[in-house]
Amino acid sequence: MATNSIYLVLDMINDLVHEDGPNGKKGYGPILARRNTIANTAEALRKARAAGIRIGYVRVGFSPDYRECPPTSKIFQGAKRAGLFRLGNWGTEIHPALKPEAGDYDIVKHRVSPFYATSLEAILGANGVRRLYTSGVSTSGAVLSLAKEGHDRDYEIIVLEDCCAALTDEQHASVIEQMQRIATITTSRDVTFA
Repeated sequence: MATNSIYLVLDMINDLVHEDGPNGKKGYGPILARRNTIANTAEALRKARAAGIRIGYVRVGFSPDYRECPPTSKIFQGAKRAGLFRLGNWGTEIHPALKPEAGDYDIVKHRVSPFYATSLEAILGANGVRRLYTSGVSTSGAVLSLAKEGHDRDYEIIVLEDCCAALTDEQHASVIEQMQRIATITTSRDVTFA
């Protein structure tokens, strides 16, 4: 691949976004359906692949005994109590409509940030990547974290707004507005992968 770009799809795992998953039945489910987030992301993936862009799937996950789960984290301790985000289970697989293909990167994280203690920076450096296209859930969590940290590491950040979701429309809109200072905001329809 000659491009210096990657499309990073964040936390689009069954536990969070599948209609049969715990957060797909409630939580993100209604917002994902109303915003058409899964279909928009599938279209963005199609366009990225057609343009020859690298694809990386970033998944939150923990060992079955949750040894990486921070005891001070409200969000991850809640997931541990609920039995969510256990690697090797259906819940941490990517939603089937967004299925990874051979050659795609699988990046597992144990915190909100896609950069923290993951293989992401090694992948970016080894491939000369300077431009990060991104989307996923949640807008206020992993997407915002990637945008801020990527910006501070001197990457060009492009957020596909219609491929993101938060727990409320208001939260999503507020975070998108915040990110306009550090990222280009576009949509699956308008994006030109390069």
